Amino acid sequence: MYLVDTDVISEVRKRSKANKGVAQFFRQAAKDDTALYLSAVTVGELRRGVELIRHRGDAAQAKLLDTWLTLILSEYHDNILPLDDAAAQVWGRLRVPHPENALDKQIAATALIHDLTLVTRNEKHFAGTGAKLLNPFQY
Repeated sequence: MYLVDTDVISEVRKRSKANKGVAQFFRQAAKDDTALYLSAVTVGELRRGVELIRHRGDAAQAKLLDTWLTLILSEYHDNILPLDDAAAQVWGRLRVPHPENALDKQIAATALIHDLTLVTRNEKHFAGTGAKLLNPFQY
């Protein structure tokens, strides 16, 4: 089972232009009926991206992204994991030796609590957390 990071789920939006390794990862997961999860933190990061585009005045692009985000939320509705108290405890521990990338540490904590492999391009952001990592961009 996998926890899909923001950069990976965002890559899927490119459809036929998406990275081949990322596209293959999702095809294989669908073929194998492998459970894929998102963190509520990822949902927040995606929402922030939509709102940044809207704030910059590009209403048309914001609407496209908002429609895509609505589709993602619908597809992953039952597989969005919260940052609950157990994950928050792990997050607090992870931040002491490595205070950088606070949101990524929340995602790592969620992966650790649920024993999920974190699918990300940003391996450096998760180094030292103990989370199992898979970088589909390498394939």
